[in-house]
Amino acid sequence: TDLRAITSGALRMQRLVQDLLALSRSGRQKMELRTIPLDRCVDRALDALELRIRETAAVIDRPRLPVVKGDLSLLTQLYQNLIGNALKFHGSDPPHVELTAEPIEDGWQLGVRDWGIGIKPQYAEQVFAPFRRLHGRSEYEGTGIGLAICRRIVERHGGRIWAEPAPERGTIFRFTLKKPRQEDPL
Repeated sequence: TDLRAITSGALRMQRLVQDLLALSRSGRQKMELRTIPLDRCVDRALDALELRIRETAAVIDRPRLPVVKGDLSLLTQLYQNLIGNALKFHGSDPPHVELTAEPIEDGWQLGVRDWGIGIKPQYAEQVFAPFRRLHGRSEYEGTGIGLAICRRIVERHGGRIWAEPAPERGTIFRFTLKKPRQEDPL
């Protein structure tokens, strides 16, 4: 059991270092702002999460998403983290995730909604702080850095991100992104 504990600790440390590097990159990485169909970002995120989606028998509802001004790799990471959380915190039922998009004045309000365990309103802002976990490691895997990465990505794109309780149960993560202008590169 000592070897198992050492191996488990080493794997947790490796995940932590990888997540810290991802957090650092999300703030320093040079952004290639282009006109991007968000469907491409979601396709890539779902490809990366394919195994977990199959293992959990998740249902992903997605409309056709808009075109935005953004960085392809960072927005893919954003969707991967948000959908990945919905797959992780699903409770006893198979995960159900719904992506949304609503036009707003100068862009889009986008969302990732789940019917999982939810977040109490008093913790809706705290979950975006690095290392802020609402559940113990024994209940749910992770380092507590994923949502901090999401906030950094959205803010670098000039938007904002927040969490709110969903009607009935679960959580909706909403964020804003700008619409492309005609002069933006493709």
